[in-house]
Amino acid sequence: MQTVIIVVHLMIVATLIATVLLQKSEGGGLGVGGGAGFMSSRGTANLLTRTTAVLAVGFFATSLFLSWYASYDRKPSSIVGTTPASQSQPGGPANPAPPTSGGILDSLKKADEQQQQQTPPAPSGPQAPRSQ
Repeated sequence: MQTVIIVVHLMIVATLIATVLLQKSEGGGLGVGGGAGFMSSRGTANLLTRTTAVLAVGFFATSLFLSWYASYDRKPSSIVGTTPASQSQPGGPANPAPPTSGGILDSLKKADEQQQQQTPPAPSGPQAPRSQ
């Protein structure tokens, strides 16, 4: 649905730009000029003015709809009035037991030592290719 509204919005934008550029400015500009047309200059000016107004209303309506649709599922994020995470859900006992194996750093160090013992040592520098 959002894609359809974006395509309609872009078509309105392109048409609105073309309509504004077709209007006759005070200096002449890119306006529709000349006396040999199917409408008088006053009728053309009224048509372009009304078309611009209708397209502007469509542009604002699609813009407002797209902004509303983008924020439809967004949850409000406010830091005022929220409780800290430690008070909302307790994670475990108030006094955790001290680790018996020496802590997380010691266990990581032991795991690293075991991994180094299992893998062969890497060469210290670049090696020259050997012929067979």
